[in-house]
Amino acid sequence: MKILIPTAKEMNTSLPTVKAKPLCPESQAVLDELTIYSAQELENFYKISAEKAQEEYERIQALKNGTANSYPALQLFDGLMYRNIKRDNLSKVEQAYLEKHLMITSALYGVIPAFAPIAPHRLDFMMKLKVRGKSLTKHWQAAYEESMQEESLIFSLLSSEFETVFPKEVREQMVTFKFMEDRDGKLKVHSTISKKARGAFLIALMENQMTSVEEIKKLSFAGFHYREDLSTGKELAFVK
Repeated sequence: MKILIPTAKEMNTSLPTVKAKPLCPESQAVLDELTIYSAQELENFYKISAEKAQEEYERIQALKNGTANSYPALQLFDGLMYRNIKRDNLSKVEQAYLEKHLMITSALYGVIPAFAPIAPHRLDFMMKLKVRGKSLTKHWQAAYEESMQEESLIFSLLSSEFETVFPKEVREQMVTFKFMEDRDGKLKVHSTISKKARGAFLIALMENQMTSVEEIKKLSFAGFHYREDLSTGKELAFVK
């Protein structure tokens, strides 16, 4: 069983660094394309300020030169979902669960273990970067498929942008989750609810050491409860 989560734009680099690992060939090909851009071109590519573009240019060059600082991926990313995941003071059992089951999907690094060392970077699959004439999605599809080749059960907490990198055969194996809020009898779904709930849901999986769909259906967490009437075989709905 594997749990998949996406990367995040926000990052926390005020952490102890860890030893870097060499980039895989697919990652190196993406980096080679990024190193072609000047700081000014990155400003247009990312649609960010000149200051942010310069920072990203320096990050890319550091990766190219092998001087970039690396951090455990689960600790580095600091978006809303990540801030709602228990990441500090983990018990040995919790740490082992995340090491065994949690994977992070990246447009630069591929599908990596939760605590894999990675360098700060800005890249997602919405960006129009061509790698050897292919889109980022097409470039990564074979590696993404291979990463899940041995898995018969995949819990996806991915956004559609990351999920669609996997080929159809893999997506059909995924169990997805919908998190909703009941407001005066009306069910609401929005980004903030979903991101916070994904983090809280992951904590509940970890703390309860869950590895099956049937276990998850009995789960209550952070005010959310499973709703069979709103669920399908491959999408489980939870309402707060």
